[in-house]
Amino acid sequence: MADWDPDRTVLVERLREAYDLDERVCSAVAAVPRHRFVPNSVRSSAYDDRPLPIGQDQTISAPHMVALMADRLSLEPGDRVLEIGTGCGYHAAVTAELVGAKNVYSVEYHDELAEQAREVLAATGYGDVSVRASDGKQGWADHAPYDRAYLTCAAPEFPDAVVEQVRPEGVLLAPIGTGRRQVLVSARRRADGTLEREKHGAVRFVPLQ
Repeated sequence: MADWDPDRTVLVERLREAYDLDERVCSAVAAVPRHRFVPNSVRSSAYDDRPLPIGQDQTISAPHMVALMADRLSLEPGDRVLEIGTGCGYHAAVTAELVGAKNVYSVEYHDELAEQAREVLAATGYGDVSVRASDGKQGWADHAPYDRAYLTCAAPEFPDAVVEQVRPEGVLLAPIGTGRRQVLVSARRRADGTLEREKHGAVRFVPLQ
């Protein structure tokens, strides 16, 4: 059986050197076995800092992007978090390390990916993460309000339903835009439901379905 710990350690050290990350975020990335979440065909590249295909024309985000998104959200233990776009479950696992697995609610459009993610999350110790196969644009109202919500796929705008499910002063984060013109945007929800936005640079994600 391969020992992936050295590869993961090297990855985390590179992220620590390249980005001004909260140390808790670095520890979360160090704790999650990314190789368990990717298909066998690309497992040798599991700790490369780049996206990898996971089927259904979807990808697992590059580790640095997962770390930067977690950092931008300022996740704290006990925060209730909504994730739109479970994919393989890796990003949800990193989030779970920061807030607790029982506080993560993730919506995946593809039934097959949702089921695979549930299985891997359970097998890697994150079985309390809740995964639902549904239309991410509708969020997951049953567990609202959320302290934080993020999209792992690009949308033209924050989905209205997701915004409504975040509490006042809660934070949303998403790649906003279409095609190659995407920007990572964070937004604090004001009491009146409007958003106070901040841009964090150009990104490239698969589109929200």
